[in-house]
Amino acid sequence: MASASEQLAANMNFGSFAKAKELQKRILFTLAILVIYRIGTFIPVPGVDMAAFQQVFKSGGSGGGSGSGLLGRMNLFAGGAVERMAIFALNVMPYITASIIMTLMKGSIPSLQQLDKDGEQGRKQINQYTRYLTVFLAAFQAYGIARLLETQGMVINPGFFFQATAVIALVGGTMFLMWLGEQVTARGIGNGVSLIILAGIVAELPKALFQTFNLNRIGSLSGTLMLIILVMSIALTLLIVFVERAQRRLLVQYPKRQVQGGKMFGGDSSFLPLKLNAAGVIPPIFASSLLLLPAAAGGFFVESGPSWLRGLLTLTGYGQPLYLALYAVLIFFFCYFYVPYVFKPEDTADNLRKHGGFLPGIRPGARTAEYLSYVLNRLTFIGAIYVAFVCVLPEFVISQNKNIPPSVAILIGGMSLLIVVSVTLDTVAQVQSHLIAHQYEGLIKKSRMGRRRK
Repeated sequence: MASASEQLAANMNFGSFAKAKELQKRILFTLAILVIYRIGTFIPVPGVDMAAFQQVFKSGGSGGGSGSGLLGRMNLFAGGAVERMAIFALNVMPYITASIIMTLMKGSIPSLQQLDKDGEQGRKQINQYTRYLTVFLAAFQAYGIARLLETQGMVINPGFFFQATAVIALVGGTMFLMWLGEQVTARGIGNGVSLIILAGIVAELPKALFQTFNLNRIGSLSGTLMLIILVMSIALTLLIVFVERAQRRLLVQYPKRQVQGGKMFGGDSSFLPLKLNAAGVIPPIFASSLLLLPAAAGGFFVESGPSWLRGLLTLTGYGQPLYLALYAVLIFFFCYFYVPYVFKPEDTADNLRKHGGFLPGIRPGARTAEYLSYVLNRLTFIGAIYVAFVCVLPEFVISQNKNIPPSVAILIGGMSLLIVVSVTLDTVAQVQSHLIAHQYEGLIKKSRMGRRRK
């Protein structure tokens, strides 16, 4: 028999959405924020010679080609802002990198562990530290970009004034995007930072489709390869949808109890859902950010650096075997590292014990926590294999076909598809939750009005 929430979800239609005014306001607010973000991706950094920059970007540049490489990957997540050297060229990547560092530090620094346990106030303080670290990382990357533009002759008037202007513009753009993401999370629908990355990727999809068919028309892309690209993108999308919705449901039972008056309550059963990929899109984003950061820093000194540095950058370059191996290893690491922050077996077992719930055949308390950890570790292993397969296999295919441009690579790029599908499913789930909550509020109001009439 379906639960009450499932029955309400089955009865949802356009009429129920039209009555949810608060949900409509949240959706419109989210769309307005995304429009502001897209406008910012077309505002160039002052002082850049755009003609010279476009020529270097299309020919390959020093950071990797427009075909694949560092600039192409950064341009993918920035929604084309890197190609236009816009104020949002850094996107939210410095914030993501700062979040990675703070997450790692929380596991090793006692003071941060204590702040994490202090509840909402402690988390606000940690978020403030993350913002400070974001400013530092964004300033470092922005200064490196300014120096790189000067050395490549892509600046109209090089000098200190341009460097200061570029750093202020790029850092300000990153911090503004971070603030927009926080506003969407608080007042809109979905996770703000994830939606900003999603908007950048989706904005490049029409261009990817157009270039795919155009390259096939002029003969640069064979019909067989184009068919492989389309079939792989559809197959990966179906796989992502199937796995992201997959759950391991653990039966939870609640014993009957007698209350005052001799009435019996309880005796119900429910399910504890454990997602197959509990970490979501966090592991590939973290792994990609860590791999891009040293490549970006080393690219600034590759021409004047020692030979061993150039060799190391070549081995860890985009699409190289060592890069793909490190990518897979980092995905596994962050899957196992991040899942305990999403689902804590000890806290779940303690909550079940407090509410009288238990898993059949498992003692409440420590034994329940051990069993949950046992199940979670095996689910995480399967989820890590799935994420690594989805993200690494397309990268390998792209690296073996140098003729695939970055815009076309979006169609089969595992991480881009994973982000698009996962964030879309999460956002739809939040919309459904708001509709269910609105229906509950309507039922409560009707019951109160009925009581008043009686």
